Amino acid sequence: MTKAIEETEAVEATEASEVTENPGEECPRCHERMPVDPRFVVWCSACGWNADPSGAEPIGGSRIERARRRMAHRYGEELFAELAHGTSGAVRNGLGAAGVQAVAVSALVHGLTVVLVVLGLWLLIAGWGEGLQPVFAVILFGFAALLRPRFGRLRRKGDDEPVLERRDAPELFALLDEVAGAVGTTGVDVVVVGPEANASVSTYGVRQRRALRLGMSLWAILEPQERVALLGHEFGHYAHGDTRRSLWVGGALRSLDTWRYLLAPNAGETLMDQFVNVLTAVPRWTVHGVTLLLDQATLRAAQRAEYLADSSAAHVAGPAAAAALMDVTLCVEAAESALVREMVAARTRLGGAARHDDPAVGLWDRIAAQTAAVPDHERDRLRRVAELRGHSIDATHPPTHLRHRRLALSEPAPARLVLDERRAAAVDRDLAGPAQTVARQVMRDGHAG
Repeated sequence: MTKAIEETEAVEATEASEVTENPGEECPRCHERMPVDPRFVVWCSACGWNADPSGAEPIGGSRIERARRRMAHRYGEELFAELAHGTSGAVRNGLGAAGVQAVAVSALVHGLTVVLVVLGLWLLIAGWGEGLQPVFAVILFGFAALLRPRFGRLRRKGDDEPVLERRDAPELFALLDEVAGAVGTTGVDVVVVGPEANASVSTYGVRQRRALRLGMSLWAILEPQERVALLGHEFGHYAHGDTRRSLWVGGALRSLDTWRYLLAPNAGETLMDQFVNVLTAVPRWTVHGVTLLLDQATLRAAQRAEYLADSSAAHVAGPAAAAALMDVTLCVEAAESALVREMVAARTRLGGAARHDDPAVGLWDRIAAQTAAVPDHERDRLRRVAELRGHSIDATHPPTHLRHRRLALSEPAPARLVLDERRAAAVDRDLAGPAQTVARQVMRDGHAG
């Protein structure tokens, strides 16, 4: 164990003893005693008072976002009931009615982009030298360029973020290939290492190459078997598919987002603003309607893809590790907060940063130690908040508590792949250099991307 971890654990132990000696406060609602820890929210586990002081419902949001949350809430509950009782556990063959609707609506959206190009060509050729027709043609070409389907780019939040290929990290890629094979797909071409408490897969370029983005703030707080579950979940997205991520449907959704941005109403402070708002009202509401139609056809499939990705995680790592991963995801805010504290300490030379000439040394170990020290009553609160908020944050993901409950109801099964200490250490050695590079970038720049 490194000196950094030992010092962090000593501080946490002191704080924990102070909390234990604190007699707590009386709940104003049910008068039960509540533990008091100055690092976390004071709440009552008996009646739930103050479990979510910020409120279960998000503030603001467009009409589209609110409609998405309503649909997502309904679909999430329905899918949980179907999958938990085995009435919809298998992947359906073919697109289905919703899939056909999504493809048709996407064709309409992309068709409009083609119409802009054709109309622009007509104005350019037929109206060359005649007034402003060529100018309008150029404007139409500009709109078409904004709305065109994109093949995607490699997701990097900075040009100096490490990008690993097979020759750079053979042990890591061997693990990725084995996990991918266990869930019925192929591995990735590159791995991008970043600082955030998240992980994701994507495709990019004309050849649709595959990329895994691995956030060190998440990777560092996971046990080896939980890491296997994380990879199984991410590769499950490739194995089961998600129409909202596809080039055709995903491109249509991005085009609609662009239309919504272009047609967004002005503040209406002047007569001209009001005139433009009236002029764009019909196309604006048309775009809103088409967006909701495409959401209706794809949101259920997107949430189903998440549930099936969880099944992939349970298949390769075991249901217990997959359920444990769900618990860890509830604590990602603690990992993010720990990273922010370290960045502040690095810039002020206080706290953890004062222990090292280079504050990047041991950064991920310290974040892991601080996250592991989150007390049980705070973890219980985070589970309660997940149930209260449900779909209020992300419409494309089922609520974490439903995902966890489904995994907990799964039949016990052995893991297809067990990441032992020797192999886990080999993978860590592959990631040590890139992780240190990311740590130095974060400490230098003072932000996590």
